[in-house]
Amino acid sequence: MADHILALDQGTTSTRAIIFDRDGRIVATAQREHRQSFPQPGWVEHDATEIWRNARNCIGLVLADAQLTPADIAAVGITNQRETTVCWDRKTGRPLHPAIVWQDTRTQGIVDRIAEHGGVDQFRERTGLPLNAYFTATKIAWLLENVEGLRERANAGEVLFGTVDTWLTWQLTGGPKGGVHVTDVTNASRSLLMRLDSCEWDAELLAAFGIPRASLPEIRSSSEVYGHCAEWTPIAGVPVAGILGDQQAATFGQAAFDEGEAKNTYGTGSFLVYGTGTEPVLSSHGLLTTVAYKLGDGATHYALEGSIAVTGSLVQWLRDNLGLISTSAEIEPLAASVDDNGGCYIVPAFSGLYAPWWRPDARGVIVGLTRYITKGHIARAALESTAFQSADVLEACNADADEPLTELRVDGGMTVNDALMQFQADVLGVPVVRPVITETTALGAAFAAGLAVGFWADLDALRALWREDRRFEPAMSPDERARLRREWRKAVSRSFDLA
Repeated sequence: MADHILALDQGTTSTRAIIFDRDGRIVATAQREHRQSFPQPGWVEHDATEIWRNARNCIGLVLADAQLTPADIAAVGITNQRETTVCWDRKTGRPLHPAIVWQDTRTQGIVDRIAEHGGVDQFRERTGLPLNAYFTATKIAWLLENVEGLRERANAGEVLFGTVDTWLTWQLTGGPKGGVHVTDVTNASRSLLMRLDSCEWDAELLAAFGIPRASLPEIRSSSEVYGHCAEWTPIAGVPVAGILGDQQAATFGQAAFDEGEAKNTYGTGSFLVYGTGTEPVLSSHGLLTTVAYKLGDGATHYALEGSIAVTGSLVQWLRDNLGLISTSAEIEPLAASVDDNGGCYIVPAFSGLYAPWWRPDARGVIVGLTRYITKGHIARAALESTAFQSADVLEACNADADEPLTELRVDGGMTVNDALMQFQADVLGVPVVRPVITETTALGAAFAAGLAVGFWADLDALRALWREDRRFEPAMSPDERARLRREWRKAVSRSFDLA
């Protein structure tokens, strides 16, 4: 009997396969990192073939670790780094260019060109998004304009485009031998090409970016059987039954299904997602309107999202570029070696600032440096920047939403840092709640796949599986909170107009 669900969690820095049981508990996990390529300033690339190879290997490894066979797996769910764009040959399955990662800013010229005729908000009512290099359409347009012969081949139907969910689903279900070319509504909603109201590709937007419709995947719901894994994969015959972009998956895994429920994920970047129900809400405070999920033929659910480009990757930068620490785990004791930030603030605008500022001209700054500042203060400022950026987004969310958020559910790798979670509660002024299972991105993908095949009955069954681990209550005085956030905003202003 198939008593398990496998989630394939393809992230910015690594790929993981995680097996869950009926209680939503982790049975086994396998992980492989992939290379990060920075060929030019502002460019970030991945090798899509390496990602697929790692995914296939992780699936095999996790089955072996759990001592399970494909017959024990009821379905596989996929969650992915969003906006990262892959193009490949329909017949051979070979990528035709390195994948352009969501953080990449090479497409700013395309954004500027289109914005000249209508501004950066000209598509916001239809898509919920501003014109920005962050989104998929600009990356596809760049590939078509810069890879020799690609446009002609795309027009002839020889080229397929997709985000990483599309790439993995196509490979799992057969690749060149009948692979299914699909994406789900959550990933499509991040493209600048999908209408929020109909969840369909928009012909005018395709024309604006010069993208042929035939090269794009079919948009499907987040929870249905898209196809079955090919016989030569480690999970032959298992249905691929769930797809969610990583932040929507984390929200789903937090059982934040309804209007007014929210989560914040702390990973390479950080992402606050606040559910708004079955009607899209357009933000007037710098947030994105996005699809939260759609289950089969059910109604589409929407959310407001605040996207922060750099949080966990700032810790990696301190480790890899500056050598301030030798492992990421060292950041917490180093930050705890000082009582406060000493007046030092880090604004990690490595590729501009996302929500709520949307300043592509911003660049990273460290301000408030004096001879008093030590590496402990810099470590503390790095962690605090994550909390400050999240507070900016939550403030914007409260301004847009009907009801202010009364608690924040959190997940992701940085939530193991108790000091950071306490500081987050302090600067927000609301409780921060960490679940027992912090791998909520993979859990959300598993939930979506499990619902599609009847492994779990309904959303109430999933709510019953969510369990609280720890609640961090705010302990900072309102005056101190206001002072710190005032100083932070001054630091943010120093990052503008540097690109």
